[in-house]
Amino acid sequence: MLLLLSGLPGSGKTTLAKAYAARYGAVHLNSDVLRRELGLMGQYRPEDKEKVYRTLLERTRELLAEGKKVVVDSTFFKESIREPFRRVAAESNIPLFWVELRASERVIRERLQTPRPDSEADFEVYQKIRDAYEPIPEPHLVLWSEETSLAEMTISIQAYITEQDNEYASN
Repeated sequence: MLLLLSGLPGSGKTTLAKAYAARYGAVHLNSDVLRRELGLMGQYRPEDKEKVYRTLLERTRELLAEGKKVVVDSTFFKESIREPFRRVAAESNIPLFWVELRASERVIRERLQTPRPDSEADFEVYQKIRDAYEPIPEPHLVLWSEETSLAEMTISIQAYITEQDNEYASN
């Protein structure tokens, strides 16, 4: 299983991804953590972003080949970033699930005022990504992090995955 958590900076993706992975036995990958591991903090040239996403994709592919459940959290704000992950899921013959995490701009502004260990995104970065965000075209689960508890969101994701698996199995 490949679960991709998409959303704008400050929407709560990483917090939710960690909680889901811990509860349901998945491996959690995060683009910001990977950026730090690669020594690319503060570097956002196109080739830097490409290296982060290429490495994220390679790790995803390796973990899926090992039979692991994988949760990847990143903004996934453009189709060009999403498409390679779709291909990896198809090539691996495993189901892919999208969850889009949202929060009001007021809440995001508040959240981004608190420094986070791996993310460098501030409100200005949020605005740039918000303005460039391309909608996810396929059906997906949308959760509002300010309206739903972390426990409820993890349960909602698992229910969504189970429902989608059942639909897939019956077709």
